[in-house]
Amino acid sequence: MSDGAVPAWDSGNLVDLLTLAPAGPMHFRNRFGDANAHDRAYGGQILGQALMAAALTVAEDRVPTMMQFLFLQGTWHREAIDLVVTALQDGKRFSSRHVRGTQAGNRMVLDAQVSFAVPWQAPGHMAPAYAAVRDEDPERLPPLAALPQAWSADLQRSVGYAFDPAAVVDLRFAHPAPGLQLTLPEPRIRFWLKLRHKLPEGAHLHAAAFAYLSDYWINYCAVGGHVRPLLEDGRRLYVASLNHALWLHRSLRADQWLHFDCTSPSASDGRGMAVARVHDRRGRLVASATQECLMAPAEA
Repeated sequence: MSDGAVPAWDSGNLVDLLTLAPAGPMHFRNRFGDANAHDRAYGGQILGQALMAAALTVAEDRVPTMMQFLFLQGTWHREAIDLVVTALQDGKRFSSRHVRGTQAGNRMVLDAQVSFAVPWQAPGHMAPAYAAVRDEDPERLPPLAALPQAWSADLQRSVGYAFDPAAVVDLRFAHPAPGLQLTLPEPRIRFWLKLRHKLPEGAHLHAAAFAYLSDYWINYCAVGGHVRPLLEDGRRLYVASLNHALWLHRSLRADQWLHFDCTSPSASDGRGMAVARVHDRRGRLVASATQECLMAPAEA
């Protein structure tokens, strides 16, 4: 199993982060680590790498449709992750895979199930996009660097967020969200997200890249409404991903603008729930994602 360190990813090309090294039959190992604000591996890194490990064991004509994922322990970004894939199903239409990720021999850090399917013609429908999506031009929305740094400082003090995504990511808040200054008026946030550089073709690669993106700011809808009282009381939340699921409804490109409409139906007992509908510029519902996050008092 894993027996060494991995270098830090330089945030230059996402393909490098998602490209895995073979380590045996149905066994892969990451080549780079991507640190988050807690000095652990960024959740999107291990989401994308787990999906890619599963994809390497199925035919290219079977596109990813779903991943259910458990973050079991904090993942060390400097330590290689061994990703062992088990085939659960290979049928006429569907393939299913189980992915187990470990570090330092037997320290299990992730558990995932990923499904793939051969597309075919069938009846379809989709939930409509938020009314403004087709008229909203993300290129005209301010980049993070243009937003007041006082907002970022308040978010950092209260919930550990900051306006510093990886260099490969372009994120624009819709409107921009006035609640970023202190608190969300409702448990909802909208933003546009894409990779800055063009990716090669391939449904497997773009699905893994979307998995990487899907961990960005999705759970802010659960914590953003609590920023003001946290600042007033001088308290701070430790926010971390607990589990994550995504569904890929239609073909998508992670290097083109995707609109995330995120709502939080509930937060209680130290856990918050986030649900995201993801549309493309044409208003097509291309994906859905859910995440449960830890919302623990930092002093606990």
